[in-house]
Amino acid sequence: MENMIKKIIILFQIARKIGSSEIIDIVDKTHKVPFFIKLLFNLVSFSLGKNKKKLESASDLASSIQNLGTTFIKLGQFLATRPDIIGEELTKNLEKLQDKLPPFSKSVAENIIKKDLGGVAAKSIIEFSEPIAAASIAQVHKAKINEANIIKDVAIKVLRPNIKEIFNSEIDAIMMLAYLVETFIPKTKRLRLIEVVFLFKEITNNEMDLRFEAAAANEYLENTKNDLGFNVPKIYWNFTSENILTLDWIDGVSIREKEKLRESGVNTSKVASNLIQHFLRQAVRDGFFHADMHQGNIFINSSGQIVPIDFGIMGRIDKLNRRYLAEILFGFVNRDYKKVAEVHLLAGLVPKNVSVDELAQALRSIGEPIFGQSVKDISGGKLLKQLFDITEKFNMQTQPQLLLLQKTMVVVEGVSRKLDPNTNIWETSRPVLENWLKETKDPIKNALDSLKDSAEILKKIPEFPKVMENANQALAFLASGQIPQNTNSYSSLTEKKNEMKSLRNQSIIGVLILVFLGVIVF
Repeated sequence: MENMIKKIIILFQIARKIGSSEIIDIVDKTHKVPFFIKLLFNLVSFSLGKNKKKLESASDLASSIQNLGTTFIKLGQFLATRPDIIGEELTKNLEKLQDKLPPFSKSVAENIIKKDLGGVAAKSIIEFSEPIAAASIAQVHKAKINEANIIKDVAIKVLRPNIKEIFNSEIDAIMMLAYLVETFIPKTKRLRLIEVVFLFKEITNNEMDLRFEAAAANEYLENTKNDLGFNVPKIYWNFTSENILTLDWIDGVSIREKEKLRESGVNTSKVASNLIQHFLRQAVRDGFFHADMHQGNIFINSSGQIVPIDFGIMGRIDKLNRRYLAEILFGFVNRDYKKVAEVHLLAGLVPKNVSVDELAQALRSIGEPIFGQSVKDISGGKLLKQLFDITEKFNMQTQPQLLLLQKTMVVVEGVSRKLDPNTNIWETSRPVLENWLKETKDPIKNALDSLKDSAEILKKIPEFPKVMENANQALAFLASGQIPQNTNSYSSLTEKKNEMKSLRNQSIIGVLILVFLGVIVF
């Protein structure tokens, strides 16, 4: 009962925030909100008959959500990837959501660093600045560190104090609300609201462990250290913990500042092509790619190198799917639809009884219209989406990694085309795919790669095994939008559902408590 009362109080506080905002009114414009729901939020927020400010712009929803704090900012970003639940129009509005909050004080950040790293390491941090950027989960400071008597400029990311406790208490309350909605409005069960909230919780909790981001950045750096024109910041492990991430400071220009880049002599058309090539190379060669490559996460340094930042969301693709990805994209480049169909069958991605010719014909229906379009309208990411949609009709197994890749590819292409609207996705992709396919057909190289992979797996066993396993699992769930039954997460979800079920019979008492608290406490 005590646990339920705590959730009820948090739910009431959340309802007051929502009722006092414009969120219900904005959502009502595209998805008719039942009258009793609007009445409930108005009553809870004491805003019945209150004249709210009329907001009309497309960013209204994003602005309102941003004012609700961390949990809702992250939830809004997550729902922006789920148009199947909230619709295309709300998705577009949520894509404008800025992950920004007021910073916490420099002294608080310094105390967190001292507590996490110890006095010796903390004393090696000098010229620690005021926060220069503050997001919902963490904020960034510029500093210098003394490492082995060498002074280095670094960025230090510090997790917000108590953010994990606040987030998990709020999200558990929202999960209970999702359970009550599904219980009393059966038609909402098709949306799997409980699973959506639980999945969001899993992903965000991984993002709140900065060791995961550090490990991802470190692996990304190792994979790309010989790639000309691409520079991943170095991680400083002696100054990194669960709540702190320290990496090289980047002096560069954001890729969104197109005119500034041109003024500094950067060939933006070349950068656009390079960005696509680096992304594809990392996906097919390494099977590990940056899955959040929007404009705010990409800089160009003084040497003209592409510098990515923020490694909280990374994608991983196994060897079979890398091969599959390269073959199908290269097959479409060459308009060889039968080859693409054969790859599907050889990889076991569709049942063996599927006709190669019928599948090739279906693939042709995707490919041919593309080659009739102008260059600026051709999208590899959208091609993959169409491909997954059409092959589903042939009982193709869902590949979560490829879905995440497809979503990221759309973003990368969008960024590239803002730099150069005439970027030819296919001509840019061709050499990367062609070279990789030639290399993977070399049997000696394949044998060496197998030995190398085994050695790498053994080397990585001691390094954050649980953190990395959970993170990769959560990202796969993010891509597919579902939680497979044979996972620990599914077991945890089942336990959570049983816990909420045991509270269902107490819901009437809970509502009475809610009303009582609303009248007396608030």
